[in-house]
Amino acid sequence: MKIDLSFNVKKELLNKMCSYDKIVDIQKSGHIGTHFDSMDKTFSLDNAIRQAKIFDISTLNTDEVKLKDLDLSNVQENDFIIFHSGILKQYGYGSKEYFSTHIELSDELIDYLIEKKVSLIGVDMPGIKKSEKHAEIDKYCADRNIFIIENLDNLDVLLKKSSNAPFRVYTFPVNMSGFSGLPCRVIAEI
Repeated sequence: MKIDLSFNVKKELLNKMCSYDKIVDIQKSGHIGTHFDSMDKTFSLDNAIRQAKIFDISTLNTDEVKLKDLDLSNVQENDFIIFHSGILKQYGYGSKEYFSTHIELSDELIDYLIEKKVSLIGVDMPGIKKSEKHAEIDKYCADRNIFIIENLDNLDVLLKKSSNAPFRVYTFPVNMSGFSGLPCRVIAEI
């Protein structure tokens, strides 16, 4: 079974974004929908196919997910680790609430994943930190060969269908260079 985890960017959304700015910065186009902030790093094709694990953080009643909140004992090197918050489904992509109310991953949790040498971290949120620390943490992870894939969709379906078992994920960024963000198609195979 294959599940598309990529957010479907509709023409109406692009038109709406263009009407906000009047002049659209071409750099912003790499940050629409499912994407990762490239931070001047190159996405290794080795990351195109990875074993993955999903963790449900949607029921945590906190502003920050801490290491103690999850059992990450089965996380292995090169895994694609996905966190389901439910924020995308709850508030809708691009809404004010979507950008302001999402949960963050703690520094301790992020450092743990870095120590485990995971390849990718995916979320159904605009980032693993809120806007004031967003770029800083993306660069911190990219400098350690880990990309953060933002705005994943259908994680509720993936969580249900995977039954907490590992699965495979295919990630294909658009072949562009010189952009600060790269849109990508992400497909889970169970």
